[in-house]
Amino acid sequence: MIKSMTGYGKGQARVDDVTLTIEIKSVNHRYGDIGVKTPRCLLAQETEIRRRIGERLKRGKIDLYINLELASGSARMPVLNRELAAAYLEQFRALQSQFGLEGGVTPALLAGQKDVLTLSEGEPDEAALLASLDAALDQALDAMERMRMAEGAATQRDLEERFIALDALLEGARQRAPLIPAEWQGRLQERLSRLQNGFEFDVQRVAQEIAIFADRCDISEELTRFQSHLEQFRGLFEAEEPIGRQMDFLVQEMNREANTMGSKSNDLELTRTVVAIKAELEKVREQVQNIE
Repeated sequence: MIKSMTGYGKGQARVDDVTLTIEIKSVNHRYGDIGVKTPRCLLAQETEIRRRIGERLKRGKIDLYINLELASGSARMPVLNRELAAAYLEQFRALQSQFGLEGGVTPALLAGQKDVLTLSEGEPDEAALLASLDAALDQALDAMERMRMAEGAATQRDLEERFIALDALLEGARQRAPLIPAEWQGRLQERLSRLQNGFEFDVQRVAQEIAIFADRCDISEELTRFQSHLEQFRGLFEAEEPIGRQMDFLVQEMNREANTMGSKSNDLELTRTVVAIKAELEKVREQVQNIE
């Protein structure tokens, strides 16, 4: 089954006071390249997150983003900087003593000084954090795989249509190729017959040249190998493992056979057929670049 390398998935889970939202996206890449952006409290889980992504998504440039939200009662807590408060208190008392000021230093006065009281992120419950991570990650990966499979199915339909066109072009080349030596022989004999009377030529040499030409423009082996690669390609549609690299290799091999056929062609009609084959192969290659 073909899977695309491009896709997007989102998952969200809430356990107790912890809500995690995970978004994952992927684009084409030759290998598997996984990037993870996570809150500080989940840094210890990054290796496990990468492992789980790698088990499901084998190829592609994959980026995952995790957003953490805590319930209002546990999200942010005030923290007292006792050393800084004591330093302010000491300075206030020094001012009173030096300038003979009356009145005391109130808690409100100290608390109003910069950085004496700060808000810190609350620490989520570890069990709730891991449970929400597990559920949200599964949701995101499931959504990603559904999109990849849907795009892969569309790609397979397009490839099957391309292969029908290639089958027709190959059949045309297969029927045209054997006619070329005979037509060339006919044109050669016509030219020889138009030469002046008394001109003598070596019949055996002419026959030899005709045989050499026929061998030089014979593309039967290339057609057979091309057809074999095409059938191997079709067989990969039912594979369970990632097959993008195998398909890319087969496209290269088919393109090589097409190039050889083009170099052997001494016929305008066959040359046009080979050009059409190469044009279809280029469209196949573009699609294969997006297959996992």
